[in-house]
Amino acid sequence: MEPDLEAARRRLAEKKAELEAMSAMTEQARAPVMLDQQSVGRLSRMDAMQQQEMAAAQERVRKRDMVRIEMAERRLGEGEYGFCVECGEVIPDKRLAIDPMAEKCVHCASS
Repeated sequence: MEPDLEAARRRLAEKKAELEAMSAMTEQARAPVMLDQQSVGRLSRMDAMQQQEMAAAQERVRKRDMVRIEMAERRLGEGEYGFCVECGEVIPDKRLAIDPMAEKCVHCASS
């Protein structure tokens, strides 16, 4: 059974919008930490720097997911969406509903 392409387009668009919104919301958290010793103590600065690094790491994951979405959209356009890139088997709709960017079947992904 072939994947529901309209549902796939919708899920990919929703995921993309969610990632873009999260990226916009955390932009300030990723900004460089100002090291003004008069206004902020050393531990507070270290905490702020750690939070900034965590926000930056989350942004890297979002950017990776955006690339995965673009690749899935390309596969949609080429008629290859929903088929494993390794073995060519159909990826079940249940798997695509959980991860619309999935490019491998469960068997190939676990190998």
